[in-house]
Amino acid sequence: MKETYYAGAYWLARSESAEACAHRAERFFQLLGRCDPAWNRWHQTAGSFEEARKRQLDTDAASFQKLFSQKKHRILDGFLVCLWAGDDPRELSGVDVSCGSSSLQPASSCILRPFDEGPIGERVLTAPVMAEVLRAMALAWEPELGVVTSHAHRDMVVKGFPYVGTFVGWVMYFSRQRGAVPPLPAPVRVEPVEDKGTLVILTPERFTASNPEHVALAARVHELLNEAGLLARLRPFAPG
Repeated sequence: MKETYYAGAYWLARSESAEACAHRAERFFQLLGRCDPAWNRWHQTAGSFEEARKRQLDTDAASFQKLFSQKKHRILDGFLVCLWAGDDPRELSGVDVSCGSSSLQPASSCILRPFDEGPIGERVLTAPVMAEVLRAMALAWEPELGVVTSHAHRDMVVKGFPYVGTFVGWVMYFSRQRGAVPPLPAPVRVEPVEDKGTLVILTPERFTASNPEHVALAARVHELLNEAGLLARLRPFAPG
């Protein structure tokens, strides 16, 4: 069975206006488009692929602010938008954003379902591209945590509900408020994200749950990050 992946950034209790969220969304989609050209054209959802193809959205702040003014894009005291990209119904990518809420539950988030079929999937499901995706999320949304991982590995190592922040993934992001990343074994790479936090990239090749060496490396890194106090459920932090 082919492994599927997702990238997500998460934060709690950050009340923001529709205007502020719209500017964050604009920046995120600008940065995401630089990761791969397939992420430069986005559509709103509809009842069919052909109908949705007619609902292309300009990903500028004005367009997002207009969406956020509509009742169907409100959730509690925040905002919600779901978009997708792709030219073939068998080869699609999607983004779901929930932002602006002061609530502790559910968490605010930006979640990308990357292309995982065909030549685009082969192109984007690489460590350099997915690291840049998580970097884009960190710069635009200033989350507490972020992760790129396979569903198979998450389900393998997590017993019970997969609380964000409590498990290790292929690529991870920790805000500087979360704490300092300790020294980690090769081939793990650690990179700063401006002054906001740190990326941790477990393997230079695609991480898979079917590779025992990958699974063992993830377990060791889990131990080290847990000892450093970095693996815990989300807490409400101010951005910056």
